[in-house]
Amino acid sequence: MSNPFTDSPALLFEDRAARAKAQWEREFPNLGLEPLDLDPMVMLGRLGEAGPLILTKFLAPAFAALGLKPGEFDVLATLVRSGAPYKLTPTELYRSTMTSSGGMTARLDKLEKYKLIERCAHPEDRRALMVCLTPKALDLIKGMLPDYIKTQHEAVSGLTKEEQLQLSDLLGKLIRSVKEPGE
Repeated sequence: MSNPFTDSPALLFEDRAARAKAQWEREFPNLGLEPLDLDPMVMLGRLGEAGPLILTKFLAPAFAALGLKPGEFDVLATLVRSGAPYKLTPTELYRSTMTSSGGMTARLDKLEKYKLIERCAHPEDRRALMVCLTPKALDLIKGMLPDYIKTQHEAVSGLTKEEQLQLSDLLGKLIRSVKEPGE
């Protein structure tokens, strides 16, 4: 009896979502759903595989070359994108990066240890702190940005510019359709 998981090393590089669909159709040809439509399964499987694959193959190595993890880069990039004076509250950072508050604290601690951020006094609330980008971090992000953008282009080079824009629009539409208002 053949085993689709071990019969061919080439299968490791095939479309896993399409293979899973074929396996489900073979094992359960009639689930009481007529017609059996597994296209959303394939799409979500591919979506779930694409993000980590691109992160692992392209983006994480770019961050690692700077001694950063993806989430740490995200914090620094968010501060740079916020514009001068490159300061945000921890809550603003948390909302912009979609990180848990506990995860954010750990990232900030590490970035502060590396002298890439400082915790500064809030200008209007003596009880609050701001996360402030250091000049060292600003130079780091500005210096790596051209290569990072090239890396992003490489990551999506299998699609035409038109396909990239179409995929981006469709993903935006999908995200809006599943997000709760105000989320």
